[in-house]
Amino acid sequence: GLLFWGIITKYITTEEYVKKTLLDTTTLFPLVQFDEMLKELNYNNKAVYLPPKYLRNIFSNKVYIAKQKDTKLPKAERILQENKMFIKNPEGILLLPPGNELTKLFEKTLNTSFTRMDLAYLEQNIPTLLIEDLEIAEDVKIEIKDSTVHVTIHGSIYKDTCKEMNKLSSVSHSLGCPITSAIACALAKATGKPVTISKYQTSKDGKIIDIEYELLKESEEKTRWLFR
Repeated sequence: GLLFWGIITKYITTEEYVKKTLLDTTTLFPLVQFDEMLKELNYNNKAVYLPPKYLRNIFSNKVYIAKQKDTKLPKAERILQENKMFIKNPEGILLLPPGNELTKLFEKTLNTSFTRMDLAYLEQNIPTLLIEDLEIAEDVKIEIKDSTVHVTIHGSIYKDTCKEMNKLSSVSHSLGCPITSAIACALAKATGKPVTISKYQTSKDGKIIDIEYELLKESEEKTRWLFR
């Protein structure tokens, strides 16, 4: 009996649990602040998740948002050369995405970097990661067709946060909530291509999150993809 309770006590004390209400509060508030900042700076264009070749640290995650419409995504060399939050010629901003830390948790759990993976690996392993390993979703389906990746998430612990994203501006939709943002980071790293969130929808109760990601080709890193 003592051995049994000793094992139970050790298990409980080594795991950290956070109430869902606390999770919603701590994740939503920064997103609202993010949204207000972008509106204040008049950044209304779609965010682009950058692949490793655009980053000095390939283990980090960044999104680029152009200031003006009809703006091409700057070349990787240009972004690497400036290495600042605000980019000039063309004018834009580099930000840490909402799913930055969650992406790191994904990689830590998988004990590898997404830069060492491909789309087939993500399609096979992301559902298991989210459902069984981290237990942050009840069901995940991923469908890949050409340059489009369609992801449907059921019963995510972020469902209320993701639902509240519908009240924010269009640029915040393109950033996504933490879980959809983390998947965008993973796609950019694994494919080596810029990624945009072209569709972001939730059911009325927030239990179903439906997302479409677009993988941009080098010749398609243009406004017709970024701001359509």
